[in-house]
Amino acid sequence: MDHQGEFRRAALGLGIPDDEISEFSRHLRLSIGLSVGGGGSPVGQFGGVPRLPVGMEWPSAGDVPLPLLLSVDCGALPRVDGFDLPVDGTLLFFVDQERDHEDSSGRYARVVYVPDGTETAIAKAPGSRCVRERLDVSAELRAELPLWLQEGDEDDEWHEFWEDLEWEDMSAFQQQLFRSMERDLPHLAELRALAHDLWSSDAFVLIGGYADAEVISSLAEQSLAGREKAGEISAIPIAKWDSHLEEERHRLTSEWISLAGEARLYEEYCTSFVIRHDDLAAARVDKALAVTSFRTA
Repeated sequence: MDHQGEFRRAALGLGIPDDEISEFSRHLRLSIGLSVGGGGSPVGQFGGVPRLPVGMEWPSAGDVPLPLLLSVDCGALPRVDGFDLPVDGTLLFFVDQERDHEDSSGRYARVVYVPDGTETAIAKAPGSRCVRERLDVSAELRAELPLWLQEGDEDDEWHEFWEDLEWEDMSAFQQQLFRSMERDLPHLAELRALAHDLWSSDAFVLIGGYADAEVISSLAEQSLAGREKAGEISAIPIAKWDSHLEEERHRLTSEWISLAGEARLYEEYCTSFVIRHDDLAAARVDKALAVTSFRTA
C-alpha cells in the first residue's frame, strides 16, 4: 500500500502546502505494532518453540541457551515504505534479557532469519527456561516521528527534547533544528495529528520505526569518540562536544532503524534490536545490535 501517497492526499485535503508535506514526510516512519488478542490474523508469536533449519542448534552464548522472545512471519506483516524487511521467511529474536542487561557485548542476543523454502524442524528446547508461554500476535501500523518533532505531554507544545531549554542553552545544532522546524513546518501540529489519526497503534512491541533514543545516544558517543581517535575528525573542544554529539545522534537516527523493540516499563526487562538500513535490506540480520534495559520506579 502507498502509505506516503495516502498521507499526502489527506494532508492536501486539509489545505497544507505540498512542499511542507514533503518535508514532514521525510521524518515520518511507520512501525508495525504487535498485539496479543488484537483480532487480526496472526503474524507471529511471543515465546513458544521455534522452527529452526534442520541441523541448526538452538542459539546460545557459549553454554548458555538463549530464550526465544519473538518470532514473526515476514510475509504476513504489512509492507511499510522505506522498511526493507525480507518479503517472506521468518525472523526469530532470541535474548537472555537479564544477562544482556548486565553484559554490553551483545553475545546474549541473536536474530535469526529463516528464508522460505528452508527445510525446518520444531527445535528441541535445551531447557524450560528457554520456552516462554506462546501468545499469537496480530499487526497494526503506528506513525512515528523523531524526538525533536514529537508532541509534548498534556498541555506542552513541544516534546521533552526541548523541555527547559532556553535559546542560549541550546547547542548550535539544536538551534539549527529549531529554526528549520519553525521555518519549514508551520503546520506541524496538524501534520502530526493527521499521521497519528491514520496510524495509531498502542502495541507493546514494535517492528520498525525509529531506533530507541537511548541506544542511538550510546552509539553516537562511541562513534564520535572513535572518529576523533581515528583522526577522521579534528579533536573536539569540550565546549563544543554537546553540539557535535547532537549532530551525530541526528545522523545515526537516519542511518539506523528499529528491527524490534519492547516498550519501556518499570520493574521489567525490555530489549531493543536496532540495525542499519543497508544491513536490513541485505538481510544481514546478524548485524543487528540488541540492548536490554531495566527500569526501577
